[in-house]
Amino acid sequence: MENRCRVHSIFCAVCIAFGLTLTAHSAAGAEHDRLLTGKTAMGDWTSDAPGVRRKITVEDLPAPSSNVLAINLPRVIGRPANAQLRVPTGFKIDLYAGGFRDPRFLLTAPNGDIFVTESRANQIKVLRDSKNTGKPEISEVFAERDLNKPFGIAFYPPGNDPQFLYVANTDGVIRFPYRKGDLKARGPAEKLSAKFSGGAAFLRSGGHWTRDIVFSPDGKKMYVSIGSRSNDSDNAAEADRARIFEFNPDGSGQNVCAWGIRNAVGIAFRPGSDELWMSTNERDELGDDLPPDYISSVKPGGFYGWPWFYIGNHVDPRHKGKHAELADKVVVPDVLVQAHSATLNLCFYTGDQLPAEYKGDIFAAFHGSWNRKKRTGYKIVRVPFDRSTGKARGEYEDFVTGFVTPEGNVWGRPVGITVAKDGSLLFSEDGNGTIWRVTYGIN
Repeated sequence: MENRCRVHSIFCAVCIAFGLTLTAHSAAGAEHDRLLTGKTAMGDWTSDAPGVRRKITVEDLPAPSSNVLAINLPRVIGRPANAQLRVPTGFKIDLYAGGFRDPRFLLTAPNGDIFVTESRANQIKVLRDSKNTGKPEISEVFAERDLNKPFGIAFYPPGNDPQFLYVANTDGVIRFPYRKGDLKARGPAEKLSAKFSGGAAFLRSGGHWTRDIVFSPDGKKMYVSIGSRSNDSDNAAEADRARIFEFNPDGSGQNVCAWGIRNAVGIAFRPGSDELWMSTNERDELGDDLPPDYISSVKPGGFYGWPWFYIGNHVDPRHKGKHAELADKVVVPDVLVQAHSATLNLCFYTGDQLPAEYKGDIFAAFHGSWNRKKRTGYKIVRVPFDRSTGKARGEYEDFVTGFVTPEGNVWGRPVGITVAKDGSLLFSEDGNGTIWRVTYGIN
């Protein structure tokens, strides 16, 4: 396991709960449980509904064009009084907690506490539902020193008795001493030797800034994802970007695990395996439907194309003629996602509260588009696995929808996602700074 991701190549280089409950609104007959393929799968948010599935294949990709002027930033508004999130029949969605500033990443502690990274506030909070009511009554600031746009967090060592909470700042990794049940860091941050090229809040001014962090199941290796500095440049500033790095837990021994990955915002190990998976934002300005974002397993040493190619050996026209020797080495991702969805965090469902067919599937948060004439994203989706083969089916299914109003305004942008200790699903959205809880069959 220790050497699974070594690469030898010259190119290698996320007001406590309001008490609001939104009941399940399943899609009406014709929309429910539909499989959309080809061009139909590349529609906009108006076709979103729980149970609607999309499957995009390499053969469906349109020819590249330019939509550099398609700047359609979301018009984020306050949550409308009549807002109703929609979930599949039998499920219920409740407001879990609110009043956050930029809640970006969620992590469930071994004792059931929920850790929340408020990236732009440079804080990490911890929420506790000690009365098992489904809503936290305790909210404490766990840490607010030595944080620089923190995003991913992880407990170490893996298991039920971690000794540290690791934090992926935009420019490096730090860790706080931790014992199960701590509501505040019991000591100062320790800066590790892992240092990164930091990013800024907006891509054009300094690159993607989020960094996710996970540990291998055996605890021997640490993985950190780092997005590109630019949309599609291959200049020297990208030398240590657009990669997933492997480290020792102390931050030493840096190696490239996989590369050519424009921005793997979320990474996670598939339970019971050594498979690392990622949730990736692809590049902009090649068209409303190109190239797809993707959710995929990470092949050790794999090259995923950025910036010269995309989704296999498709040439980015802005780099025509470059690195032809890499064309047949580009890994095709497992699940292609509608372009510009901005898929962020992901998690594998490991609980027992949802129906058995959800066990082991991926849930992912789509932050939503900006470089697209018609909006897409702004929802939670499920990526199902084939139980007979153990592989992803290559499609994804709407699970929580309703963050876009009929007028096209946006009141929620999903970001973080985690499985709570009771098996419910929690996710954050940074449009109005709230966290939501999805349950099944609970009155």
